[in-house]
Amino acid sequence: MVTNALDHSKLKQAIQTGIPLSITTYTFPHEMEIYMAEILRSFLKEIDEEFMAEYLIYCMNELVTNAKKANTKRVYFREKCLDINNPDNYEQGMKTFKKDTLNNIQYWLSLQKQAGYYIKTILQVKNGKIKIEIRNNAALTKFEFMRIHDKIARSRKYDSVDDAFSQILDDTEGAGLGIIIMVLMLKKIGVSDDNYTILSENGETISRIILPLNKQKQETISEISRELVVLIDQLPHFPDNILHIINLLNNPKSKFSEIATYVSRDVSLTSDLLKITNSAAFSLANPCTSIYSAVKLVGIRGLQNMLLSVGAMKSLGSSTKEQKVLWDHSSQVAFYSYNIARNFFPSEHKIIDDSYVCGLLHDIGRVIFESAHPALLDNFKKCCKDKALSTELFEKLASGVNHAQIGAEIAKKWNFPPSIIASIRYHHEPKEAPNEYKKLVGIIYLSNLIWHYQEGLVEFYQFDITMLRLINITNKLQLDALSLKLDKAYKQSVK
Repeated sequence: MVTNALDHSKLKQAIQTGIPLSITTYTFPHEMEIYMAEILRSFLKEIDEEFMAEYLIYCMNELVTNAKKANTKRVYFREKCLDINNPDNYEQGMKTFKKDTLNNIQYWLSLQKQAGYYIKTILQVKNGKIKIEIRNNAALTKFEFMRIHDKIARSRKYDSVDDAFSQILDDTEGAGLGIIIMVLMLKKIGVSDDNYTILSENGETISRIILPLNKQKQETISEISRELVVLIDQLPHFPDNILHIINLLNNPKSKFSEIATYVSRDVSLTSDLLKITNSAAFSLANPCTSIYSAVKLVGIRGLQNMLLSVGAMKSLGSSTKEQKVLWDHSSQVAFYSYNIARNFFPSEHKIIDDSYVCGLLHDIGRVIFESAHPALLDNFKKCCKDKALSTELFEKLASGVNHAQIGAEIAKKWNFPPSIIASIRYHHEPKEAPNEYKKLVGIIYLSNLIWHYQEGLVEFYQFDITMLRLINITNKLQLDALSLKLDKAYKQSVK
């Protein structure tokens, strides 16, 4: 985010997908402080934790102010020809630092910006936790590190802000009232100073607050997701004809000719399978005109995956505008996934075989709500009410905020293979996927995020670096090149 206009679509996208939101500033003017408070308040409201807002806004402002002060210190000591890492120089510089900089703060801030010192605020909600991180590119000195930890240790003596105020009268840097109050603020929302850490890493100072989301509420949401699957009696069962063919595929005694004959009896299914087989995703040199040829070309696993794709689309429907939009998105993600798998992992045939169907079905949790009958939504609403969840949270659940878990539950109900279930469940959290599916899920994660990147909903920094390394991407230019190539190939495929 580079402007001071709050983009709610990006905020919701970041929360739903567990990707970080980052705000970078160099001088931290007052309008930026207001903007960041607005971002944090909206962020907490979206995850139904708004009661923490005032406390966390104070904590964030305190950490950002400390980061700005640390950056200013660097240019101040440089201008005074003092070594900030030398104990005597440090003591000498700190005697005049506060007075000199306050008297002409804009001058020192301009020097700070010229030197490239930044302050970066990162917000993220993932795996049931909220992370607030303040980074500045001035590594802590030994003295600063010791002072901060001394302040944190001192904060344990106080039970309240009033208590701290009454006992701390010194206004020098060592007094540390700001950090002490911050720790007391964290206590107010039920967490200890263990939730706050500060460290130096790769030339940055990182102040990090990790807060657990309301555990009872998260367990209730998971329980509702499971109950929703039970409630979905209105959801059509997987098509019997497709289930029968899948059973044939799983029978080692079945012959290609037998399978092809059975498929050919269903004109609609034959058409759907040939359409997928001849799509640009499979890059056939010559069009495939018979099911027998299709079965031979894509193999048992490939045919099974195509049947699962067709069956899911038939079961969930694609008649409404909203459904079509979701399936169009999923088809594009499937195309990207298959092409990434084929180009970056050419020897891993299982990943290539599964990539298309996993990409196509990754968002079935969202499609569920677009396919739901009014009676189902009424039952779902009643379930939320019985669990004492707010109407606002029900709306968020109904809009797909927990779609990965719900989609995975549906996939289990339909007896989908573990690789597909894992891709649906963890496509926003690839690191949490079972080890044997991490690479496949990582491909689906990247393909989905590249689509959102193309739509302007996410930025380069929001990609997980570990996942980008899977496909040898280390910078934005490389991602842009891949994104452009995939987009161009997809558009040519649907002409």
